[in-house]
Amino acid sequence: MRREIPTFIAFFVGIVCIIQFFIPHRPFGTLVDTFSDWFSIVQAFAIWLGALNLIKISMQKSLARKARDRWYGFVVVLAFLLIVIVGFFFSGGRQFQLVGTRFDYLYVNIYTPLASTMFALLAFFVASASYRAFRARSWEATLLLLAAFLVMLGRVPVGDQLTHWLREGFRLSDIASWIMTYPQVAGQRAIMIGIALGVASASLRLILGLERSYLGGE
Repeated sequence: MRREIPTFIAFFVGIVCIIQFFIPHRPFGTLVDTFSDWFSIVQAFAIWLGALNLIKISMQKSLARKARDRWYGFVVVLAFLLIVIVGFFFSGGRQFQLVGTRFDYLYVNIYTPLASTMFALLAFFVASASYRAFRARSWEATLLLLAAFLVMLGRVPVGDQLTHWLREGFRLSDIASWIMTYPQVAGQRAIMIGIALGVASASLRLILGLERSYLGGE
């Protein structure tokens, strides 16, 4: 019964969510609203479980003497405790997100610069991945490299300066806009259709009980 009951709940909820698209009336519409509220509740508990699991792993890493990055575990635990304590007890309770509170001060002066630094470091990884992806090893890779070169050059003022002698509609900015409007949108729609089909197939596997990895142990 430990697996049959969750499987039945997943089947029931999935069938109701599918039916409400075709019959958006009672009781299906009301049930979907109730399920949405329960989804939010479960997500809230999942966030706390994830935070507690992060603290557990960080504590284990910080207490391991042979780990070279053990100090990062201490930093994670101390930062978590600092932001939670300040947010709950020193920022006006539920008013902690207002501008001027101590929580807002930590968010603006510590979290935001750290997030900016993280995204700045990601630029080097993006550049490395772009170098690997845009290497002209085949006709498709050469076409991708050419399109990326035209788009990047057409998005900066130097692109129009290099092609100012051409009539309007044939400059690099116009070519970049055409690539982003037509070929890029067509490829994006194909990707979205593939994602939708993948989501539909995965959802059907969950509803029909063919996929039970969310139960654990399988």
